[in-house]
Parts: sequence; C-alpha cells; structure tokens
Amino acid sequence: MIASYADLMQAVQEQPEPQRLLFVFCRAELPDDASAEEKAAFERGEGGALTPVVCVDKSPDEAAAFSSLVEESRETGQPWDVVFVAAMSGRGGIAPSSDEAQQPLTMMVESIRMGNIGGYLPLDQDGEGIALN
Repeated sequence: MIASYADLMQAVQEQPEPQRLLFVFCRAELPDDASAEEKAAFERGEGGALTPVVCVDKSPDEAAAFSSLVEESRETGQPWDVVFVAAMSGRGGIAPSSDEAQQPLTMMVESIRMGNIGGYLPLDQDGEGIALN
C-alpha cells in the first residue's frame, strides 16, 4: 500500500523497468456562484474543485526528495493544496523521456480537471497520502 511519497519512491525502485514520474499540482477553489453552505464546507476544508496549476515530469533521481519538489513548486509562485502523482514505465531498460511524458501528462491534467482522480496518488504538502471524496 502506497500511503506517502516515501512509499511511492520505494515502489518505483522495485519496478522491473525504469520509471518517469508525472506530477500535477492543484489548488482547491470554490466556484464564484458557490452557495453559503458550500462556502462554509470549504472553510472547513471540505468540497471545492481541484484546479491544476503546475504540472511537471521528472525522473526518480530528479525527484528523490519531496522537499525539493515543494521548493521547486514554490518558485513558480503558484500556491497548491494537493499534488497528484503517477508513474510511467519504460521498456527494455530505458526510462521514458520527458518528450514521451508530455501526452500522458496532458491527459492527466485533463482527467483531473474532469474529476477523474482515481488512478493517481494524491499527496498533501508534506508528501503524505490523503483521501479525497
């Protein structure tokens, strides 16, 4: 069971083929027409919509420490609440390139925009897994 970034990195190292990691950083937002009830729930940390604000692909070596990802994300100036992570498997001992990751990363962003998040690992700003409803 993968419950944290550390668990993910351990699982990546155990894969038979080299991996490339996909990250989509999202901010929780309320629509402009949110009701008073929706606003109250949002203030309690519930509800809202996740809007992708930054996406990037990295090799496991480039993303070994979650703290370095957080720092790099802060340099963009885009605040975020949750990051979704997915992995791409290479073939024949060769990891996917950044170019090969672009289409899957774009599809991941669109999937998250549509609310389809089941296939991704959601992490908080400390690299811990979170449950989303």
